Amino acid sequence: MNFIAMDYETASGKRASACSVAIVVVRNDKVVDSFYNLINPETPFSPFNIRIHHITPDMVANAPTFPELWPHIAPLFTRTQLVAAHNAQFDVSVLRKSLERYGLPTPQYQYIDTVATSRSFLPSLANHKLDTVSDALGITLNNHHNALADSYACARILMSEKAQFGSQALNNFIKLA
Repeated sequence: MNFIAMDYETASGKRASACSVAIVVVRNDKVVDSFYNLINPETPFSPFNIRIHHITPDMVANAPTFPELWPHIAPLFTRTQLVAAHNAQFDVSVLRKSLERYGLPTPQYQYIDTVATSRSFLPSLANHKLDTVSDALGITLNNHHNALADSYACARILMSEKAQFGSQALNNFIKLA
């Protein structure tokens, strides 16, 4: 299976306030690369969000802005690329809103939400949060709400589901962004 797993953290409740991004690249069912970067969101931080991800304004003061970072990750988002995210509705909208905010073209790509897949494949779980699903599948999640740790966990969830249920079962969850 070939895909990328992505995760964003935001500075506030506004989707166009990405303050970190991570991407894990999977080729032939193996993690082959990863990328993590802080982002200067050019907007105020919410204390609530800081409590969740521990990223502060000082930490991103010298980080690239989204338009400065986008050219480095844009080639990964193609019409044939599968993108996985845990709660994809959030991460897909952060990407879309960030691109809209800066007037950048929005790419089309395929995506799959591991919250939706885990609800279907693991219905007996108390909830389908990233840490709960990771625990149920024996996946280590050391630093929850760190975008890179969350991306690795998402990638491993999707690989585990493919191994247990097959890629055909996953095809029903793929959507176009």
